[in-house]
Amino acid sequence: MVLKFAVILGIVCILYRWAFRQWPWQGLGGKSTRSQAIFRARKLLGVEQGANREQIIAAHKRLISMVHPDKGGSNAAVHEANDARDILLDELPDPGADIGHDT
Repeated sequence: MVLKFAVILGIVCILYRWAFRQWPWQGLGGKSTRSQAIFRARKLLGVEQGANREQIIAAHKRLISMVHPDKGGSNAAVHEANDARDILLDELPDPGADIGHDT
């Protein structure tokens, strides 16, 4: 009985892997690392999900003015703010992507 259950469970896992290209337990981890990084970057800079380039840069400048070593902050905080800005800017659509394409 237990062996039969183990075989059926194994087959189900293999079919799941084939259908979804990941093992069933890989879906239990929640958000991907990239989406977690984006969430943390938005939270650190205090911007909404639909923030544009100007909003991200303005939020970054505000944060840098607070965490800069000259203001009592640290180099690590500045690097974290810069990384957050870069992550969010990388997520924006490329404004020059449609240039040069004929419609």
